[in-house]
Amino acid sequence: MSETLTYEALAGMAGKELGVSSWVTVDQPMIDQFAECTRDRQWIHIDVERAKRESPFRAPVAHGYLTLSLIAAMSYEVGALPQGTAAAFNYGLEKVRFIAPVRVGSKVRLRSTLVSFDDKGGGQYLMKSSNVVEIDGEEKPALIAETLAMLVKAR
Repeated sequence: MSETLTYEALAGMAGKELGVSSWVTVDQPMIDQFAECTRDRQWIHIDVERAKRESPFRAPVAHGYLTLSLIAAMSYEVGALPQGTAAAFNYGLEKVRFIAPVRVGSKVRLRSTLVSFDDKGGGQYLMKSSNVVEIDGEEKPALIAETLAMLVKAR
């Protein structure tokens, strides 16, 4: 987002693009670290030689949840939080679909659009965003997901 967002401006921006992040390279060390943290050590993610031989993708692929987890950092980069936010909390996900695999070495980026921004009272606002994680050079995105964030306005 090129301009500084305000709570007042977001209230009328439903349907507008919040922004596009820069590209993030999903490399094997990132995939390996995610596998260790989550204990999801399935060979298709971490066994490079076997993935080259046996995977339908002919290379290791990122965990779907790794790709999903990148949305948070990329949305901060986009500048989707309004000025004067004291805190932002994950509130949930809707309509998550993993569309295409992210092969090791691929670059991904976030394209985020505001779906709704609702005043919940007490300085709390529920922000719903539609997110597409694009893969550089690929026709299909890695995933689409609607994210819900509860924002707390600074007093």
